[in-house]
Amino acid sequence: MMPVNFDDVAAAARRVAPHVHRTPVLRSRRLNEILGVDLALKCENLQRIGAFKARGAHNAVLSLDDDQAARGVVTHSSGNHAAALSLAAATRGIRADIVMPENAPRAKVESVRRLGGHVIMCEPTIAAREAAAEAIVAATGATLVHPYDDPRVIAGQATAAVELIEDCPDLDAITAPVGGGGLMAGTAIAARHMRPSIRIVATEPEQADDAWRSWSTGVWTAGDPPNTVADGLRTTVGHNGLPILQALLDDFVTVSEAGIVAAMRLVWETTKLVIEPSSAVPVAALMERKGGMQGLRVGLILTGGNVDLDQLPWQ
Repeated sequence: MMPVNFDDVAAAARRVAPHVHRTPVLRSRRLNEILGVDLALKCENLQRIGAFKARGAHNAVLSLDDDQAARGVVTHSSGNHAAALSLAAATRGIRADIVMPENAPRAKVESVRRLGGHVIMCEPTIAAREAAAEAIVAATGATLVHPYDDPRVIAGQATAAVELIEDCPDLDAITAPVGGGGLMAGTAIAARHMRPSIRIVATEPEQADDAWRSWSTGVWTAGDPPNTVADGLRTTVGHNGLPILQALLDDFVTVSEAGIVAAMRLVWETTKLVIEPSSAVPVAALMERKGGMQGLRVGLILTGGNVDLDQLPWQ
């Protein structure tokens, strides 16, 4: 029994539809020529808060009953999930407490506050973040919404793949990046149900490959401390997402740091889309001819576009 099934995904799609963008699917003839595939780009970089995380956060918040919602929600995050949960809580008119590390970028902290989240700063360790969030839950009865391992979040993230396959029903393969694994797990559930013969390929940086190691060995591992330009993927694969990946993936590949940077620049130059490094990881897999997708009709989820323009990786 997996922690999320397609009925959960279908319910999430109905729940979040009024509150998130149905992002466009774009194509580039030049990109297809370079990569050797017929590529459909699901542009979650154009999603609310600039990333797919808006989907999972809204599904989690909107699925709470009234008594749960009245006590608010809490999470620990320094990235897109922090902003996404703040937005989702504001949508429902409830409180969101967001634990953020003291070294979080000031722009991200201010974004969370602007969206209505109540920021609690803590030491920049996972243990400190988790302890601070647990203390808030104990004191207030708020619901913890984990950034990627909450089944409601996984189901919500899956709605991006649902839309992609609805818009492109003839896809041969689908791919996305893996950090905590929530998006890829949800994508696999949706894709395998809607198009059973589709090839499902996960991608991850070589320098943050804990999910690939866990999937390959069948034993959950945190791996080495991640050191990758793909900052959105510097997380450990979740215990709920991993069994889904093990059950449904056809392949799981890792890519080089140089490949990630080259892929990010290629997408900027050929499509004029602003994507962040994490979004470029599956593009790098295509550039490096990994995953057995050459010559296929491939759906690829561009996960986000939140980039520090003063810190571009090719500068």
